[in-house]
Amino acid sequence: MPNTGLPPLPGTLKKLGVITAIRDTQLVEQSLLRTLAPILGVLETSLYRINAKHQITHVLHHSRTGTRDSDGAERISERIDAVRNETYIPEHIGLLVDNVRLLGYPCNQPHEGNQVFCYPLRSGELHSGYLIFERKFLLTAMEDAVITGVLQVYSNYYSLLDSSQRDRLTGLHNRYAMEVSLDRLWEELSIQPPMDAPGVAPVLPARDCYWLGVLDIDHFKRINDQFGHVIGDEILLLVSRVLGRTLRRTDLLFRYGGEEFIAVVEARDLEAAEQLFERLRKAVESYRYPQVGKVTLSGGFCAVSTLVLPKSVLERADRAMYEAKKEGRNRMRHYHTLLEQGVLHELESGSITLF
Repeated sequence: MPNTGLPPLPGTLKKLGVITAIRDTQLVEQSLLRTLAPILGVLETSLYRINAKHQITHVLHHSRTGTRDSDGAERISERIDAVRNETYIPEHIGLLVDNVRLLGYPCNQPHEGNQVFCYPLRSGELHSGYLIFERKFLLTAMEDAVITGVLQVYSNYYSLLDSSQRDRLTGLHNRYAMEVSLDRLWEELSIQPPMDAPGVAPVLPARDCYWLGVLDIDHFKRINDQFGHVIGDEILLLVSRVLGRTLRRTDLLFRYGGEEFIAVVEARDLEAAEQLFERLRKAVESYRYPQVGKVTLSGGFCAVSTLVLPKSVLERADRAMYEAKKEGRNRMRHYHTLLEQGVLHELESGSITLF
């Protein structure tokens, strides 16, 4: 008979306490996998996070490896791999996910002698992701109840945490969430050669090339003064929707404050980044807004470099945005191009000096 004994209840409750003490949504996801793996007695678990269009936004793979010391004591090491741009799902998992999405409850199916399980993760009434794991034996009724209970606590807490990091008007992630995301991005990129490090070509490498853009609605004060703040709020909401649907699912969009937005995008080189930000500008310009009619956007953008602090990259993009305003608005400007043209001069504050 398989050993399906569950951990003592106090241990499970303690793990739930750890989850609800975290204030970072991605760390909460990681803690969920770390909590459930030993409860289920499995070595691998995965979490697939999806957006409102049921597109995968990121994947977490959690694995546990057991080794024995010379004295016979077992040591468990854990590893979590976060994949931002993964779109491939193995066929058998894809079919299982589709079943769960259509039926709305957990499903399992056999695969190569094991059972693969899929549990839906929810945010309110909507699916927000899936928990996937595999093991040799079916779950007991008690195990299923524990998993369901842990996921309910997790989903409720994740929803509260996520809502606290969103702008109430637009639903976009707010400034605090942006700071957390930028810190995480810098950590991820720190293991790679920075773009402006000695010996690195000025053209970006093909992998993990990110750009930060500051986007500002033109003449927004005039809109508020002429049409009122209710219409002004409507413009903010509509512009955020236009930007959101124009960006790709792996890009990040934040409301920075007032009429300003921050976009963090991936592009292989400057030309691709220019095209992407120009597409954002054109999308806002071409939309027709009730009562107001035409609204335009000015922006500045800058390549992300781990030799420069996030705050300074933001300042660079902001300076480029103000140049776009000075040049007549409704345009996008690249910070380093402005430096080369002599329009702007480099500010050294906030850069990291290497000794």
